Amino acid sequence: MTTTSTVRLDITGMTCAACATRVERALSRTPGVQKATVNLALERADIAVAPDGPDRAALAEAVRGAGYEVRAPAANAEDEGRPWIETATLAAAILLTLPLVLNMVAMTLGLPWHLSPITELVLATPVQFWAGARFYRGAWASLRHGSPGMDVLVALGTSAAWGYSAVQVALHGDATMGHLYFEAAAVVITLVLLGKRLEARAKRGAGAALRALMALRPETARVLTADGPVERPVADLEPGDRILVRPGERVPVDARVEAGESEVDESLVTGESLPVAKRPGDTVAAGALNGTGALTLAATAVGEDSTIARIVRLVEAAQSGKAPIQKLVDRISAVFVPIVLALAILTFAGWLVAGGSLDQALGAAVAVLVIACPCAMGLATPAAIVTGTGAAARAGILIRDIETIERAPKIDTVVFDKTGTLTEGRPAVTAVIAPAGDADALLALAAAVQAGSEHPLARAVEAEAARRGLAVPAASGIAARPGRGVIGTVDGTRVAIGNAALMREIQAVLPEALAQAIGGHEAEGRTAMLVAVGGEVRGAIAVADPLKPGAAEAVARLVAAGIAVRMLSGDARAVADSVAGKVGIAAVDAPVRPEEKAGTVARLHAGGARVAMVGDGINDAPALAEADLGIAMGGGADVAMEAAAITLMRPDPRLVADALAISRATWNKVRQNLFWAFAYNVVGLPLAALGLLNPAIAGAAMALSSISVVANALLLRRWRPRV
Repeated sequence: MTTTSTVRLDITGMTCAACATRVERALSRTPGVQKATVNLALERADIAVAPDGPDRAALAEAVRGAGYEVRAPAANAEDEGRPWIETATLAAAILLTLPLVLNMVAMTLGLPWHLSPITELVLATPVQFWAGARFYRGAWASLRHGSPGMDVLVALGTSAAWGYSAVQVALHGDATMGHLYFEAAAVVITLVLLGKRLEARAKRGAGAALRALMALRPETARVLTADGPVERPVADLEPGDRILVRPGERVPVDARVEAGESEVDESLVTGESLPVAKRPGDTVAAGALNGTGALTLAATAVGEDSTIARIVRLVEAAQSGKAPIQKLVDRISAVFVPIVLALAILTFAGWLVAGGSLDQALGAAVAVLVIACPCAMGLATPAAIVTGTGAAARAGILIRDIETIERAPKIDTVVFDKTGTLTEGRPAVTAVIAPAGDADALLALAAAVQAGSEHPLARAVEAEAARRGLAVPAASGIAARPGRGVIGTVDGTRVAIGNAALMREIQAVLPEALAQAIGGHEAEGRTAMLVAVGGEVRGAIAVADPLKPGAAEAVARLVAAGIAVRMLSGDARAVADSVAGKVGIAAVDAPVRPEEKAGTVARLHAGGARVAMVGDGINDAPALAEADLGIAMGGGADVAMEAAAITLMRPDPRLVADALAISRATWNKVRQNLFWAFAYNVVGLPLAALGLLNPAIAGAAMALSSISVVANALLLRRWRPRV
């Protein structure tokens, strides 16, 4: 069977959606490439390559052939100094442009102060050809490959303004004062550089969540060996290695606590705001911060199998994908620049034909070229996606792909699996019924005959005895009765714990009063285990799968949002109805076998519902895959998480409403950004063509359009879950 590998390239030089489209097209045309996706906001390409496809070097050559450069992973640290160079260039451009702007203002206000045309030429020239050199390089590369982009618009528009002014100065000298466009060309270049600088800062902020996740992974771990603790690289660890984590240190790998107790801060991994107590037997995730106690851990998952690595992969996949609406925007951007060039020519000719001056015609044409930058359209979707998925990840909500964000706001029905989703998924003792005796003594006897059993009900009894601090006596002759219970001897007395069938087998009589008391518990969905001592039923232990603390609130929030809520359960109808009643769910499907869950979701689909399925177990995976939106609860089976579109890192059902909320908020930002991006051009282009915008104002509007969509997307960083 052939497998597809993914190659990731960091690309420099892209300035607009047309650039990203050009790189994507060049990669897609490379033999052996199955799919290429370029994300302008992340400046990254993800390429799916066939087994016999091109290597990284060949793909990099394709990118260079399109006129862009590939940054090696090792060069990322070196590139951290590049923003300072760009800032210095921007500062110089501002200092050179400011006198030109003041000169324009003075002349507009009729003030006597002004610059000579030669001085204007001297100030504007370095801005045009030094600070603006990046636009000439980009324009040449894009024209050479037959796909003009934003750089062509900026280079052509400012060059026309500067060139016209320079010729006028050469021919007429001081007589040209007041009829030059040097300040317009300089202001456009300076504003575009400023916009790009702010845009770059915003994009780095949008990816902050992913960088924070990646920074959680320690480089080394303290491994316990026969010779004592030894520092080893995390990359060299293997499952089963014993690791010592001291107070204040981060957990290097997913592990199970073998010894020690502490409180662990897992907030950056699960979104849980408070430290969580950890004891022997508990699991901890890589990247969690240890509290005040030392822990001895046994590694369970290392490297790319660790929780933090899986989170990073999911967030990266979501941020690098492309929504269907973005693909449409890319197609529009690819033809947008040629249309604008044609419009600029028509504007120039139209003004001359209509009797306008050369200055008016040139100013209008330059304004059309400058204001039409498609940057905002290219950034509208990826900026919102990157920020939204980052905010979700900080809250412990992992969104698999962009299609999920597009589907989530349309969900009108949420289906919860009961066990492990609305309930804890592990039985707990809710009551010890001993009408004629000591409840603690009865519980101790039951725990004695169940000591060491792995059965969930037995473990619930043992846990309750331990919680009450009871001294559990030793039992002998323990014999299990599958499907019925267990029998043993404690201090010479036979003790049995189990169901009514076991009591009949040992001929133990159930008193009427006790039967009535048990009936009340069973009516509430609890399981009653009868306890017989010496052939007489002395009492019962009621066990139930307790509700998760936020289950009722989770349902209430969804209902308040206008979403229908249903519950699936494999338990008896009485038990399912009891749980549903406590959390406020009216629609219940029970009992439902595991293989029937997907069919239930399919029937809801057939009725026109947009369904989100919430589950945590292996038997939920088919239903998660069948649903419009599969949501897997944290702590559940890996296969459930693989089948789900959204993974909740905390097993808190209230996060379901939060996951839908952040998806809806992100999608709203996408739509808002696209609206504003298109609005700038729809409004600006006619105004520019009619001569109502001079080139300087057009440049400011163009820069503002890019900054505004990124700034609007960054508002998502303020989003917080309600739990």
